[in-house]
Amino acid sequence: MDQEVKHRLEMRDRKELSLAGVLRVESFTDNEIHLETNMGFLLLQGEGLHITQLDLDAGTLVVQGHLNSLQYRETGSRGRISGRNLLNRLLK
Repeated sequence: MDQEVKHRLEMRDRKELSLAGVLRVESFTDNEIHLETNMGFLLLQGEGLHITQLDLDAGTLVVQGHLNSLQYRETGSRGRISGRNLLNRLLK
């Protein structure tokens, strides 16, 4: 991904979210999507969430569904994201 990509977030009617500056997707379910962006870690929560477009080379992502919350964590303070991902791997 080009390092000059600006972080941008655009939400339409809480049903579609377009995001620029995505570095990687940590994990996703129908209710939560954990992302690493160039502005920190981002947790998306909602219902019926689907990643409809993902281009990590361009750093873009589009999510559809009913979005309830967006929560940022600073880079380096992964907190719940890391532990939950590890737990999911252990339980598979």
